[in-house]
Amino acid sequence: MSALLALLTSVACISAAAEPHAGLRTWVRFSKLPSPGDKAFLYDTFPKDFIWAVGTAAYPVEGAFEKDGKGLSIWDTFTRGGARKFTGDVGSDSYHNIQADIRAIKQLGVSHYRFSLSWSRIFPNGTRGSYNRIGTNYYRILIKRLKGVRVQPVVTLYHWDLPQHLQETLGGWSNPELVEIFKDYADFCFQTFGDDVKYWITIDNPFVVARHGYGTGMVAPGIKNDPDLQFRVGHNLLKAHAAAWHLYDRHYRPRQQGRLSMALASHWIKPRRLRMESLRECQCSLDHVLGWFARPLFVDGDYPPCMKTRLGSRLPSFTEEEKEHVKGTADFFALSHGGTLSFHLTDDSLTFGQQEDLDLRMLLYWVNAEYNRPPIFVVQSGWFVAGTTKTRDHLHMFYLKRFISEALKSTVIDGVNVIGYTAWSLIDGFEWNREYSIRLGLYYVDFKTLNLKREPKTSAKFYRNVIQKNGFPELPENRPVQGLFPCDFAWGVSANSIQVETAPSQFADHNVYLWNISNNGELIKLEGFNAPPLRRHTHCADYATIRQQVDQIQKVGVNHFHFSLNWSALVPTGDVAHPNTTLLGYYRCFTRQLLQANVTPVVTLWHHTRQRSSLPAPLDADNKWLNSKTPEAFAEYARLCYRELGAHVKMWITLNEPNDDKVTYQEGHQMLRAHALAWHVYDREFRHAQGGQVSLTLYMDWAEPASSFSREDVEPAKRALDLRVGWFAEPVFGSGDYPSEMRSWLRLLNSLDLPVFNEEDRQLVQGTYDFFGISHFSTDLVTQAKEDSYTYTPMLEFQRMFDITWIMSPRPVVPWGLRKALNWVKEHYSHVPVYVMANGVQEDPAHFTDNLRVYYLYNYINEALKAYILDGVNLKGYFAYALSDHRDPGFGLYGQVDEEVIDKASLANYRNIIQHNGFPVPGHESQQCPSMPQGCRGCQVLVKKPVVGFLTVVGLGVLITLGLIIYYAAKRHKEYY
Repeated sequence: MSALLALLTSVACISAAAEPHAGLRTWVRFSKLPSPGDKAFLYDTFPKDFIWAVGTAAYPVEGAFEKDGKGLSIWDTFTRGGARKFTGDVGSDSYHNIQADIRAIKQLGVSHYRFSLSWSRIFPNGTRGSYNRIGTNYYRILIKRLKGVRVQPVVTLYHWDLPQHLQETLGGWSNPELVEIFKDYADFCFQTFGDDVKYWITIDNPFVVARHGYGTGMVAPGIKNDPDLQFRVGHNLLKAHAAAWHLYDRHYRPRQQGRLSMALASHWIKPRRLRMESLRECQCSLDHVLGWFARPLFVDGDYPPCMKTRLGSRLPSFTEEEKEHVKGTADFFALSHGGTLSFHLTDDSLTFGQQEDLDLRMLLYWVNAEYNRPPIFVVQSGWFVAGTTKTRDHLHMFYLKRFISEALKSTVIDGVNVIGYTAWSLIDGFEWNREYSIRLGLYYVDFKTLNLKREPKTSAKFYRNVIQKNGFPELPENRPVQGLFPCDFAWGVSANSIQVETAPSQFADHNVYLWNISNNGELIKLEGFNAPPLRRHTHCADYATIRQQVDQIQKVGVNHFHFSLNWSALVPTGDVAHPNTTLLGYYRCFTRQLLQANVTPVVTLWHHTRQRSSLPAPLDADNKWLNSKTPEAFAEYARLCYRELGAHVKMWITLNEPNDDKVTYQEGHQMLRAHALAWHVYDREFRHAQGGQVSLTLYMDWAEPASSFSREDVEPAKRALDLRVGWFAEPVFGSGDYPSEMRSWLRLLNSLDLPVFNEEDRQLVQGTYDFFGISHFSTDLVTQAKEDSYTYTPMLEFQRMFDITWIMSPRPVVPWGLRKALNWVKEHYSHVPVYVMANGVQEDPAHFTDNLRVYYLYNYINEALKAYILDGVNLKGYFAYALSDHRDPGFGLYGQVDEEVIDKASLANYRNIIQHNGFPVPGHESQQCPSMPQGCRGCQVLVKKPVVGFLTVVGLGVLITLGLIIYYAAKRHKEYY
């Protein structure tokens, strides 16, 4: 690693001129950015003069392959050979649909439109002597119409469709003669269209042209018999570009004031390990794809050293004169990136053991560093969807959002000079070697209609909104809020269960020991000696597991702790007359010790898990919750717990997260009855004496419309909440029946009738709450559209998805979803008291510096504060999930290695928020709250800090006697027991 740092230090000190490997620092830089904060979505805008563009290429969209004198291109020929099924003869028929395309461009609101000229439409055989006036006029009309809607053209001279005549007679780009032929073609285009064109692309993606056109044969002209031909082709492409650039620079630039470049495309690549050898391989991979053409243009007119070293004589060489001719022939860096052959290398021969990745931001940074901060115009960017997806292309939209947001971060955070972004493409078309199997368009083209009707997709509406706002401006709801929760706010931590070890750990060892005071201080066991049995009952302080867990809970700084009892273990036979008294005593001790530590126990009677039912064995074997006896058995179990633990427990959860999507509606109906019966038991028999509260906790991840600007997604999102949360909430907190929309939906569309509440059951269930408990972890996006990329739920007629710009671990981290969930409760059930009973994120248990959990807790709690302060939600408490990885792997504030318990970074951060009771406003007077009542102070000496005393005495009998005296003296502190 020292060699790596030394190299990166030298790279960082590079002067104004870029040197080889200047981009090498990219990987280390991004590995050191704060995580996950750097991955969070950036709300900001682009510079005012930012170029917003959309693009197409001629062959995929124009059609009219023999119309009005157009000559054949290599793609017209290529698509008629081999096992290919379709051609681009019609494509999207843009040749006959200029006005439809212009209308789509205008609707998007772009400032620029990138398109390519079909060489064979202008010069049918590739040379000026075959000039086609009608074909040329097509582009004149297109440019004029663009100007009419105030859109500037970005014109590509060559986008892969070489005239077939040049391929047949000269061998295409393998022949150096094409350099002058291309220069003459460029001269005609500059002269004909140049007064209206300020951005020119000479050649698009020379890597694909050379490697896959003349190397692998994947694209036209499909040549693959000479592995070195691709490098000679690349050599000619560079010379042709340089010739066109110098021509423009000398003869046209002074008057037309345009800018020229070659569009270079690349993947990104990440190292398998952050080691020098891996970084060199990553650098070499980029050199073989992007640097192959970028280094000659932007650095020194020659190929990257890595290519020259590995390819040797296979790679052509430039003379010194040619180097000077090629060097500097780009006015900006035209970068293509996304779902094309430029990203998918189609094999791993150029990854050199590393991994391809789809990171535009890092690629932009690498280009910026490697090529001395050129202005970068992203001239192609986008993703693709399966050909069966129509206008609801959410995946395409989210990739578009990702790429734009990465360009924004590159501009705002990294200081890269990104001058424009081009979404690809305007309309669906014939996608080269993928034919019609994928769609790249922002506009859906119905290829079955006579006029190939265009219709905007979800991605088009999204892109238009981004352009109108010039990015993603920060809104008030995006900003953190400062303020405090009320003094009586319940700060808690949750655990699915607690560690139970019912064997007392104190006073259980009857051996006798000597203290080896003269040597190492170890205790020496005296064989054959035993202390007399101590006639005492087991006390709460005997359980080391209780003391350890209570100590951990208290260290977090919370005033509440939520855990679940084990019904099947407490009442193994199902008969409450024969409970497990040992376990019951353990729970009693645990709750009592919590109270003595000033922590309020919050106890769940039954926690639903998919892995096991946790019902007593007889009920588990007898149809589980569908057994009509189960609700009554649950009520009896609740009565037992209230009676035995109620002196210490003032907050009860009957059922925790029963609204699981694996629970049937019939099971849910019985669970609701069980909850209601248990609630009434407490209300009638225990509330007056114990003064506690009882309710249930519902699993409530938020459901957001996948397209915020589409009303079509609002209804399925509402349905998702009704069928997941309203299913249990409405009978208890609302009408006493299931949501009417839920019942009608299931009946009308799925012929499924929900169970019916008779009047007795309605009265039994309705109003059986003292608060509304939710477990919230993440947010789903919901749409009614059926897209191949996601799992569709036929019965509910929607599918869930996520925004790929969200932080993942493994579920999306979406803090604002909690605020919306809390507002949903308020809007449906007025000012019911609300507790967030569980909120947490899964992270690698090995990450003790758990930055993701720190980020998660801070932002989710801040959203809860917004709900309380700004929205008026009657929020009473927040519980972080979970206490320890030992009981809840991956979610804990405490980690564990073997027997050692480790405080994670999130623990201190959560404690800090609790100590401040939120997020205080700097400079404001601190919150004055009444002091909390303290527990038994006299007990704390024994409970928290056991004292071991050692006396040096002569005689074993004296030692034993003193030990017994100490024991019986401690026994007199009866209040401790």
